[in-house]
Amino acid sequence: MKRFTYRCGDEIRAGDRITYHGEPGKVEFVVNEASGDAATYWYVDQYPGGGFMITAKGFGNVFLTEESSDEDLEFIARD
Repeated sequence: MKRFTYRCGDEIRAGDRITYHGEPGKVEFVVNEASGDAATYWYVDQYPGGGFMITAKGFGNVFLTEESSDEDLEFIARD
């Protein structure tokens, strides 16, 4: 199973508090393989490498893949 990580090396997990281009937000879900969850299956089908959905103030929902995530995604905290 593929893992996605922040630049700091921590694994990206659902519920993480983040900033994206300086805007506060959180990770909604991470999808890296077919899990039988109909809500995320489309993402696995469209992006075979998987990715993760974030919600950030000023951006709304943004789905990022390993290739599209950038240095402007920063890990803040995990509950």
